[in-house]
Amino acid sequence: MSTYVITGAGSGIGAAVARRLHARGDDLVLLARDAGRAKELAAALPGARTLVGDLAEPDRLSWAFSHQTLPERVDALLHVAGVVDLGTVGELSLKSWRQQIDVNLLAPAELTRLFLPQLRTARGQVLFVNSGAGLSASPQWAAYAASKHGLKALADSLRAEEKENGVRVTTVYPGRTTSPMQAKVHQQEGKEYNATAWIDPESVATTILTALDLPRDAVVTDLMVRPGG
Repeated sequence: MSTYVITGAGSGIGAAVARRLHARGDDLVLLARDAGRAKELAAALPGARTLVGDLAEPDRLSWAFSHQTLPERVDALLHVAGVVDLGTVGELSLKSWRQQIDVNLLAPAELTRLFLPQLRTARGQVLFVNSGAGLSASPQWAAYAASKHGLKALADSLRAEEKENGVRVTTVYPGRTTSPMQAKVHQQEGKEYNATAWIDPESVATTILTALDLPRDAVVTDLMVRPGG
C-alpha cells in the first residue's frame, strides 16, 4: 500500500485517479479547499484522509498545514487541480491572471516544497497534470497557458534537482477532457458542450497510474494524451 497526496480529487481527472487508487487499497490524502469540501471527499472515499488548504492562497498553505497532521510518508504527490478563465490579453483582469497563476503554478510549487522531505525519504514521485496549453498558447488562453508553461518549467527543474534524491517527476499533458472545467471553457467560448466528444477522465487516469506504477528502473518524464476520435 502506497500513500498518495492528491489535489483536485473532487471531479474530473482527479476524481477518476482517486477512485482507482482507493479501489486497490492505497492510502489517500486528499487536499480540500475548506472543511466542508473535506467532509464531502471523505464521504465519497471512505478511509481517505483529508488536508484543508486553499490553493488560491498558496502563501497560506504552510500556515494551514502547521495546524494539521501531515502524512509521515508520501509515495507520490499528484497535482491535478486547476482553474481556467479565458480572455484576451486586452481584456483579462489582473485578478484573473493572479488566480490562475496562484492555483495552477504557485500552489503546486509550494505543495511540492512542503512535501519534499517525505518524498525524498520514500524515493517517491511528483506528477503534474498539465495541459496542451502548457506547450503552446492560443488566442484567449494567455493567462492559463502562462501558468501551465510555468508548471512545465517547475517540473523540468524539479526533475533535474531531485534526480540524485531518487524522486521521479512526471508531467502529463491531456487534451480536452470531459469535466466541469471543460464545460466552463465551452461556455466561455460560446460553444455547445458535448461531453462525449472529449477524452474520458478514466482514460487519463489509466495513463497516470501507468506512470506511477512503472518499475523504479525507468521514469515517464512527459506524456501527451489526445482525443482518439
